Amino acid sequence: MQNEHFDLIIIGGGPSGYAGAMRAIDFGKKVLIIEKNKIGGAQVYNGVLSSKTLWEHALKVQVAKELIPDYTPNFNDVSKIVNEAVFERKTQMTVHLQLLQKRETRLLHYEKGNGYLLDKHTVQITKEDGTIKKVSANYILIATGSRPRIPKNITVDENIILTSDGIKNLKSFPKSMVVLGAGVIGCEFATIFSLLGKTKVSLIDKADRILPFEDEDVTDIIKGNLEAHGCRLHQGASLKKMHIVNGEVEYELEYKNGKTELFKVEKALVSIGREPNIENIGLENAGIKLNERGCIWDDDTQTNISNIYVAGDVTTEVALVNVGEREARHAVVRMFGAAIKPLTYKNISTIMFLNPEVAAVGMNEQECRAKGIAHKVVKLDYATNARAIAMRKTKGFFKIIVTNDNGMRILGMRVVGEHASSAIQAVAYLIHTNQGIRELADMMHPHPSIIEGVQECLRMLLNKSIYKPYVFKDRLKCYICENGVCTPIENLVD
Repeated sequence: MQNEHFDLIIIGGGPSGYAGAMRAIDFGKKVLIIEKNKIGGAQVYNGVLSSKTLWEHALKVQVAKELIPDYTPNFNDVSKIVNEAVFERKTQMTVHLQLLQKRETRLLHYEKGNGYLLDKHTVQITKEDGTIKKVSANYILIATGSRPRIPKNITVDENIILTSDGIKNLKSFPKSMVVLGAGVIGCEFATIFSLLGKTKVSLIDKADRILPFEDEDVTDIIKGNLEAHGCRLHQGASLKKMHIVNGEVEYELEYKNGKTELFKVEKALVSIGREPNIENIGLENAGIKLNERGCIWDDDTQTNISNIYVAGDVTTEVALVNVGEREARHAVVRMFGAAIKPLTYKNISTIMFLNPEVAAVGMNEQECRAKGIAHKVVKLDYATNARAIAMRKTKGFFKIIVTNDNGMRILGMRVVGEHASSAIQAVAYLIHTNQGIRELADMMHPHPSIIEGVQECLRMLLNKSIYKPYVFKDRLKCYICENGVCTPIENLVD
């Protein structure tokens, strides 16, 4: 019997695969999604949605404690909230998929099973019952995602020693937990459990400071708040061993001075990054190359095989849901649409769900210094923002980095504080379109709002701010950095 043929086969039904399929439908193409587990992938089940729902609830717990000092969260109530969020999103995506499949045009098709490349046009689907089916397509999009990286010397059982995938297996709040890895995910979970207040959290970081890819003024606030909520930071520490002993976790650390310490906790969370799902999908049969990092090589989402594209975490270029979705949509347009500009990653907006939240776009100061880029910096304390004052959440700052010339092109921005994510997108748009700052500075922003802080930073650059940096020197800062030297300035323009 002849194989069923499609315009596009997508291997992987996570956020990237799903987004790619929806974009292909826009072009009137016949699409098949192959997913071996659950539609929505880690975005819904083991990652973004569940962890951010936990984070949101942890913040509410803190507000409740401010009003009722002896308030304590109930584990079952917290689990119910997370499960409801996952169920809502899962149902939404599943129903959407089912209704699309029932349309008369029948453009969208779905198969649950493992997709395996037989050649550059043919895919074998192996279902749970062992049934095998072969299909073919003009184009193939690989969007198989990633999984938590696990050190070879640690046995992860997802009950006592967990990755982010195993958080859902918890039956109660652990009395104590150690988090291995002080990157974004590790710091997010350390934030969540320390805010919930039922777990004594420790965080292992072999670097001298957490979140080492960010500027020190960002990490100092996050570190201070973690410690204020009882989190113990093992900084400059290397993990010698971690084992399960009598149902608990025993781990040994070695510090830079050679000193070692042994600790025992109830649970451990391993969070040292992610690795691409590239095994058992037949890459070698299609002749697909890997890059030096062991990920699928691509050029603007296209692999070395011209009809096969790739998107999302499987490339580990930038492991973010919004990036994966954008890559998939871009790949589909390259397949079926008119010629378009290559993707750019310089204006990616990101949110770190910490305490307080951190929003970022473009370069930070340490990146500018590393690249030898002369730049100006304006920094505005949250304590000057009316909305932050009204919320009684004045810890944080806005920071905008621009070129050290009259054009003052925006290089990057960081916002640390309550509702930080609401302030980032307008600046991301200016970076994306390579526009100047004057139009945004002169707009009538809503009041009171967090985004007024962005406007005031831009006014500072134009030397027309409401608060003057030479008066409020502790709240407003302006400086020029060139050749590794930063010099404070009062007036940024003549």
